[in-house]
Amino acid sequence: MAATSANWTARQVGRVKPLFFTLMLYPLARWLWLGYAGGLSANPPEFLIRSSGVWALVALLITLAITPLRRLLGQPALVRLRRMAGLFSFFYTCLHLFGWALWERGLSLASMWQDTMQRTFITVGMVAFVLLVPLALTSTRGWMRRLGLLWQRLHRCVYLIAMLSVWHFWLVRAGKNDFAEPYTYGAVLAVLLALRLVYVFRRRVAMAASDPARAAP
Repeated sequence: MAATSANWTARQVGRVKPLFFTLMLYPLARWLWLGYAGGLSANPPEFLIRSSGVWALVALLITLAITPLRRLLGQPALVRLRRMAGLFSFFYTCLHLFGWALWERGLSLASMWQDTMQRTFITVGMVAFVLLVPLALTSTRGWMRRLGLLWQRLHRCVYLIAMLSVWHFWLVRAGKNDFAEPYTYGAVLAVLLALRLVYVFRRRVAMAASDPARAAP
């Protein structure tokens, strides 16, 4: 889309970053307040492990939603918020993993490995985490320049990570036969994936229209 006077500049979006950062810290502030007020349920470790996992997924879906949102609004500069959202997803994922390792496995590598191999939902979650690590490490502009097109291909793994995360959440709730939240997040992810596919299809159609030779069988 051509730039217009209505387009937000990178500087304008930059001014929103502190507010966005503060909003993304809401889960952490909420946990601290609940801890102070004695509201972390009868089992605080379990509550924090589950809650951090949910918020990691929420932040991941926000990350995926920024691109279709900027296209819908015609505001390319909104992409500047995507990295922050992605890093917050990684942050809450690390808290989720650390809580499990500390409170459920006692930081025992042998126990963590055994749990990962024996319980499917742990296996799926661990695969998602391993795939997320290189995305977090290569999220800077420097890595974008160094990796070039490979960077884009690598970061498309975020869709696979999101699917694994929803699957992990579904498996966790399967033990309690409570699927309302996993289905909700799964539906949101399905919409985001559909929007991505529509964009890719339209771009290919436009490319074929501009170069008919590409459309030939």
